[in-house]
Amino acid sequence: MLHFLLKRLLLLVPVFLAVSMVIFMIVRMVPGDPIDHMLQIGSSPEQRAELIAKNGLDRPLLVQYGVWFGHMAQGDMGEAIILRRPVAELIAENLPHSLLLGSLAFIFSTVVGIATGTLAAVYKDSWIDRGVMAFILVGSTLPSFWLGLLLILLFAVQLEWFPVSGARSWTAVVLPVLTIGLHGVALVSRVTRAAMLDVARKDFVLMLHAKGLSHRRIQLQHVLRHALLPVITILSLRIGWVVGGAVTIEFVFARPGLGSLLITSLNQRDYPVVQGCLLMLSMAVMLGTLLGDVVQAAMDPKIREGSP
Repeated sequence: MLHFLLKRLLLLVPVFLAVSMVIFMIVRMVPGDPIDHMLQIGSSPEQRAELIAKNGLDRPLLVQYGVWFGHMAQGDMGEAIILRRPVAELIAENLPHSLLLGSLAFIFSTVVGIATGTLAAVYKDSWIDRGVMAFILVGSTLPSFWLGLLLILLFAVQLEWFPVSGARSWTAVVLPVLTIGLHGVALVSRVTRAAMLDVARKDFVLMLHAKGLSHRRIQLQHVLRHALLPVITILSLRIGWVVGGAVTIEFVFARPGLGSLLITSLNQRDYPVVQGCLLMLSMAVMLGTLLGDVVQAAMDPKIREGSP
């Protein structure tokens, strides 16, 4: 198992290098200039050139990337051009809010998704199955930001059960969690149902039926356990997606977090902050994938033995 883990960690190194380079180049391709947000009205071209040189934006892109990556490798993510504060400090202030929101949404989508998918598989072709499939269809097609606005309109504006925005109390996290989690519930439920129906056609399930075990016991104790492998794969990918998916939702609900920081920095073309936020989101996806690989390998020895 240790050998498998080390190989997976080594594979992440070239992926991280490639991702960091792509992030750096894409950010530079975004139209606009952070210097425009720093200059006062009536500033001279000399003042503009001085600011460009001060922030190292006059160097070739490869040189800028090398300087940024070298500092990042030492734990220094640079300084925000607009706010004039260390990027690591800004991320450290906002990351806990995103992690809290993402973790709660992940737990909600996992528990409810597996439960509804299991119900749909156990009661296949019943009204329960049809209801779950209808929910999956709706949940898969609704854009998260639009769903968030609907929840605000209904539960915050009309019913006044929850606050419209902010993060001043625990109730303020309910609507954002539902907004992010409902889309995940549809995905996890669909995968769980499909995996259980596939396992239910295996020979060992027919043998269990022949032994006289009840249909519900077979489904819950045997089929579900064998069907969890593809579900874990999806859940591992969702670990990073949930944190990244909170970007627009944090902005919709005016919550602090990486999403709000990223969108604000994009509007200001603050390159170091945007790069730091995107790098954190990318690392969340990579670590989620690694965690999924490790859990799958722990559950299935064939994966460990067949690993490259």
